[in-house]
Amino acid sequence: MAEKIKVGIATHDELRDRALQIARGERRRQPDEPKVWFTSLESMAKVLSEPNRKLLRIIDEQQPASLAELEVMSGRKVSNLSRTLKTMSQYGLVKLVPGKRGSVAPEVLVRGVQMDLSIVG
Repeated sequence: MAEKIKVGIATHDELRDRALQIARGERRRQPDEPKVWFTSLESMAKVLSEPNRKLLRIIDEQQPASLAELEVMSGRKVSNLSRTLKTMSQYGLVKLVPGKRGSVAPEVLVRGVQMDLSIVG
């Protein structure tokens, strides 16, 4: 079942420093910290654009068995779908499940996001 996740915005440097602190044992991941990080509001807006949210709704409601089926359902070309879904999978929003004869079926993992954004500090 798809869940709601917390997303955060941090620069590449902030994310690198955070990862190094965790790796050195200087910091622990907190349960209330974001699970998904974007490097800018713009990058988040691209991934969670209205066309992409519509795509997620189609996948969630119609559960296509392949990208070819999703192409028919969404009106988007397979090459575009493949690129978009690969990006979404890197952020943990979808899972690409191997199917019959080399096909891939997308599965929605996230139903909503809660944003954690520091304005100052």
